[in-house]
Amino acid sequence: MIYVLVLAISYLLGSIPFGLLMGKWFAQVDVRDHGSGNIGMTNVLRTAGNIPAILTLIGDGGKGAVAAILANQLVGDPFFSLLAGTFAVIGHNWSVFLGFKGGKGVATVAGVLFTLRPSVAGILFVVWVVVLALFRYISLASLATAVALPITLLFFKVGWAELTLALVVSAFTIYRHRSNIQRLRQGTEFRFGEKVER
Repeated sequence: MIYVLVLAISYLLGSIPFGLLMGKWFAQVDVRDHGSGNIGMTNVLRTAGNIPAILTLIGDGGKGAVAAILANQLVGDPFFSLLAGTFAVIGHNWSVFLGFKGGKGVATVAGVLFTLRPSVAGILFVVWVVVLALFRYISLASLATAVALPITLLFFKVGWAELTLALVVSAFTIYRHRSNIQRLRQGTEFRFGEKVER
């Protein structure tokens, strides 16, 4: 019963739409109506400004971290803690509060990894920063990080269960970025620092 309860709580935590809340509280704007229409930090930055974006990043990363910590405290199994973190990512991507729509889960994944696999998270952060610095596309940096996640875990010689879970999370992330992939191919993707008209 405790396993089901922890996964349910993790999903609900992940479902909290911090980007939407920050946009409305600080800029009186529904970020879903502007820019890419996404509720993540990147679109909040474009449409609502720096402070709402920073708070969105903290909130989205924090809910992944809290889900992982909760599972670790109540169950104590490392793989289950990662699974609970994955349920938080699922909640972020398909939020019950937004009609099973949501964000792309990158910050929430980062929160889980920095809590449970800090060395892996550090490597992936370097990948993200390098790709962003070279190309100035946050979406491309996030996609590169998603691809790098299971590859990095291979070097850490994790078990097959954890590697499979990482592949699922990577697939989630890439799938959620399909509109960004289309814009990248068309040359119409937003670059880092660009603002949108409201």
